Amino acid sequence: MNKPVLDCKHISFSYHTLSGETKALKDISFSIFPGEFVSIVGPSGCGKSTLLSLISGLEKPQSGEISLHLEDKKSIGYMLQQDHLFEWRTIKDNVLLGPEINHTLTKEKENYALSLLEEYGLFQFVNKKPSELSGGMRQRAALIRTMVMSPSLLLLDEPFSALDFQTRLSVSSDIGAIIKKSNITAILITHDLAEAISLSDRIIVLSKRPGEVKKEIKIKLSKTDETALSARSAPEFNDYFNLLWKEISDEYE
Repeated sequence: MNKPVLDCKHISFSYHTLSGETKALKDISFSIFPGEFVSIVGPSGCGKSTLLSLISGLEKPQSGEISLHLEDKKSIGYMLQQDHLFEWRTIKDNVLLGPEINHTLTKEKENYALSLLEEYGLFQFVNKKPSELSGGMRQRAALIRTMVMSPSLLLLDEPFSALDFQTRLSVSSDIGAIIKKSNITAILITHDLAEAISLSDRIIVLSKRPGEVKKEIKIKLSKTDETALSARSAPEFNDYFNLLWKEISDEYE
């Protein structure tokens, strides 16, 4: 078996305020392997986003160990709920922001960004401002901005939650296809169980706070193609949905 890209071993984390301690995560252990698309789901407040902050290094675990097995440990992309495109910059300038900040902007990197914009239907908007694009187009631009940095591990914190339902279906399918085509290892946080099933190779279910790993489910769908939209029509889809719904709804009893 391939060596994991990420190992989380017995991770616990608490938030501390003047009013006391709030336990967010308890004894979390799992591994992520190269090329996997893994979703993390669970009840609201179970620590899903906190877990991403720990993996990215924005927070440090209270106990336990997080090990990243990447050639470049800085090679982590983070895509948030909002696209955070800068209105005073064109779409082209927005997607090149990372290399510009890191002083690694080259003609080759610029050409790579332009090729991604062309491949995913945004090339004609390279000189437009973000306000001139739809929400779905802005999220595609945000993903391309992340991918220009060539991440080995991509963290997705509910990146489609601000979109309307129809746009969300289309954009999540497109972005899932982009990630898989690029063979990037990805971790998605989502409240949308259908989205998790349609995009993932594996789903990790967390319990209510403090979040613990309650169950891991491998997803295997009989799809007509590799799109997330096709996955929703697979005969096994409803069984996975019902299983996940039961696991999470039990946490509210």
